[in-house]
Amino acid sequence: MGNAVVLNNNDDALIHQQIQEWFTSRKKITAEIFNRSLSLVKEQGETTSLPLMLLKLGQVSAEDLAACFADILNLRQVSFEDFPASLACSDLIAENFLKQNSVLPLAFKDNTLILAMLDPSDQFVIKSIKLASGAEQVESVVISKTDLDSLYEQFYGNGQSQLGKIADQIETSAESNDADVEQLRDMASEAPVIRMVNLLIQRACKSNASDIHIEPFHDSLKVRFRCDGLLQEVEAPPAHLSAAVISRIKIMAHMNIAERRLPQDGRIDLRVQGQPIDIRVSSIPTVHGESVVMRLLQRDSLALDFESLGLTGEPLARLKTALNKPNGMILVTGPTGSGKSTTLYTALQGLNTEQRKIITVEDPVEYQLEGVNQIQVRSSIGLDFSTTLRSIVRQDPDIIMVGEMRDLETARICIQSALTGHLVLSTLHTNEAAGSIIRLLDMGVEDYLLTSTLLCVVSQRLVRKLCPHCAKSYHPMPELLQRLSKHSGLTIAPNSTLFKPIGCEHCRNTGYSGRIAICEVLPVDDPIRQQIMQNCDARELQKLAIKLGMQTMYTDGCSKALAGLTTLKEVLRVTQES
Repeated sequence: MGNAVVLNNNDDALIHQQIQEWFTSRKKITAEIFNRSLSLVKEQGETTSLPLMLLKLGQVSAEDLAACFADILNLRQVSFEDFPASLACSDLIAENFLKQNSVLPLAFKDNTLILAMLDPSDQFVIKSIKLASGAEQVESVVISKTDLDSLYEQFYGNGQSQLGKIADQIETSAESNDADVEQLRDMASEAPVIRMVNLLIQRACKSNASDIHIEPFHDSLKVRFRCDGLLQEVEAPPAHLSAAVISRIKIMAHMNIAERRLPQDGRIDLRVQGQPIDIRVSSIPTVHGESVVMRLLQRDSLALDFESLGLTGEPLARLKTALNKPNGMILVTGPTGSGKSTTLYTALQGLNTEQRKIITVEDPVEYQLEGVNQIQVRSSIGLDFSTTLRSIVRQDPDIIMVGEMRDLETARICIQSALTGHLVLSTLHTNEAAGSIIRLLDMGVEDYLLTSTLLCVVSQRLVRKLCPHCAKSYHPMPELLQRLSKHSGLTIAPNSTLFKPIGCEHCRNTGYSGRIAICEVLPVDDPIRQQIMQNCDARELQKLAIKLGMQTMYTDGCSKALAGLTTLKEVLRVTQES
């Protein structure tokens, strides 16, 4: 249990200094922002504490502020799931007092009140609640604003969800999906609709979702979050507000709300609980209205590190050997959502030095890299991949990254660039490394040009990582281990263990938290080049690569399953091995 924090008024400056050091050392806020927030607190006569002012201004996230207090005051942090079905001392402390001071009593044991606080340095609140409850001691624990709001709704709400409350504040005149443009624009600019859309985005960010799907149907509006690669349905606004919600999103993304018959794309830059978020928005017309998908890109959470992505050992060594070459072509392959762009960005981050000029051609630019010239393709004005590639070769680049090889013309320009002394990185949609080579040949790329430029092919998938808090090991049947050893080529001891998901509050009871890549790296060396020139098929090429030492995705996945990073079921799901 956390201990009661005893602070004097003179300690406020020390607490402020520790908060500043905590956030600035993690590059969450700058000293200038901190000092400006402190000035605002003083202007208001200290009716709002500095931590709450930082939170109110959106400069820090609720989770980061809770973690900060837990660290600097050495207190335990609790969450929504730690609270019992009923509040302790609920009849002794006024609801308004609890809400105004952002606290909730968690438990009452042996004349000690455990108090969950947003700001545990507030001694006035601690003393007041100690007096009101009659407790001999008060133990402070830390809780985030997000969890606190959910608990207030649970204990003091009327059973109606937060989205439902917001919906009740919206005028019924906006219920028609056929409302005219001006009416929709006015509706989408009203505070309740703005709060409703912001709440959806905040919930998605808290769930670490990569996408938000908003889909209108005949008599319902469905909202789904893609978490760790899988979709899960969440609470949605009422169906009659579909047009208002979608119009609000389109306004935020600078899209044309009057155009509802054609697909559109847009982009939103905003901060959610202090964290910068890039949102790519796509809308398409359906028979029941526009369907919108929002891809959330959290810049601060992007890990541009091969090991953390899942590329380790021999596959990583082979990729780095290719990246160190002065010219040639490197391909990263896999289906949509397999982490290809992140792998390329990680490679570019390592290659990005003052001595090299890097230019990228992308559709869209997902993350902005300092020191890299990134070009957004715009086919509507004739700025496509092939046109842009012809121009950037004259910009004297050392490294070129092409978002995707979509056609023969783009592939040929990439190969010509590799032949003329550039290192070219790109992606391709194929199922395995060897299949990428055959795909390029089928597109019409000459085999002698391909063998002269292609350095290596990386094929990858993303599997869900086991939650480190609840994963449980078990001893599988010996027959399963023998089968794994036979199909993966790994040497597996008879007493080896595998792991299974259990589910806890840290992973939304799924048993998984985050994702990691499993991959295979095929270096194009002389035996592979000879095989390509003999017009072999993908299966023959794959067999030769394995014979030469290539570790397949399935083998890499089995290694990670044995290491407790994922489950065998996840590996089979993405590799389709039997």
